[in-house]
Amino acid sequence: MSINKLALIRYKTIDNCLQNRFRKWTLEDLIEACSEAVYEYEGITSGVSRRTVQLDIQNMRSEKLGYNAPIIVTDKKYYSYEEKNYSITNTPLTQQDLGTLNEVLGVLKQFKGFGYFQELTGMVTRLEDKLYKQQHKGRSYIDFEKNELLKGLSYIDPLHKAILAKKTIELVYKSFKAKDASTIVFYPYLLKEYRNRWFILGSNVKGRRALILALDRIEQMRELESVKYVKCAFDVSTYFDDTIGVSKVPNQKAQLIVMQINNEHAPYVITKPMHHSQQVLKQDAAGMIFSIEVIWNFELEREILGMGENLKVLSPRRLAGKIQSRMKRAAEHYRDKR
Repeated sequence: MSINKLALIRYKTIDNCLQNRFRKWTLEDLIEACSEAVYEYEGITSGVSRRTVQLDIQNMRSEKLGYNAPIIVTDKKYYSYEEKNYSITNTPLTQQDLGTLNEVLGVLKQFKGFGYFQELTGMVTRLEDKLYKQQHKGRSYIDFEKNELLKGLSYIDPLHKAILAKKTIELVYKSFKAKDASTIVFYPYLLKEYRNRWFILGSNVKGRRALILALDRIEQMRELESVKYVKCAFDVSTYFDDTIGVSKVPNQKAQLIVMQINNEHAPYVITKPMHHSQQVLKQDAAGMIFSIEVIWNFELEREILGMGENLKVLSPRRLAGKIQSRMKRAAEHYRDKR
């Protein structure tokens, strides 16, 4: 049974009402709530009829939609869920739903090999794993990287909407170095994920230059209708092309970084390049020499230090000296000072 958009709005509205057990819901209350919802979402002013809501309740109770909602009537007047924590949003997928999703999955998988659809690969794999778990009622055999304790994830959706709608926002933000939070008027341009943390690229009202903020340091956010949105003065789509990570000073230029890695660990760098600009310059018994052209930032240093004694920076000399100095300081932590 297909469900149109208006019906879905009504089902969700009725579901929200019946989950609220602090109020008694009559049929007239549900009709009013549904009428307000279709007006809010679709701008329909004619309201919803009594017969329509009665049929909605009947459909939610039945197996047609797979809900089997335990809707009861008390005192011949008040509607509620018999099960305290029931919601149609918690209903498992029906066989029809699974069949439809498998068809969609089959279509998406056809595009995985095309360059324009490379971003679908992770999404398709996740969907495939989710469907397998649902159909086989078993454990998952794919363990995706995730950090469920990470703060700030609730800001992803409102920030994304602000970007699309070109809305100026006000953020209460506290960096790791600051003692107190500060209020920032901010024009959002791009959401960026790096190593399972989320960042927002935009500009602030003071300098109107690029500013990158971590979502887990945002304490509050609200839209500023009274402040006109300032469009981006730089190309957002290519802003991070010369960057490992997200740290970048405005007008900072990329540098050619040349490194040598021993042959034992060279396959790791070949199969997972440090950056898309990576090029192999030479490979012999001493190891592989390769280059990348990127901004010199904290993330680059961390990437190099992560390879330990297996990697050596050949140029620029200042970066080589910086890495050498950091490794010496790290080694001092392990010296026996007794």
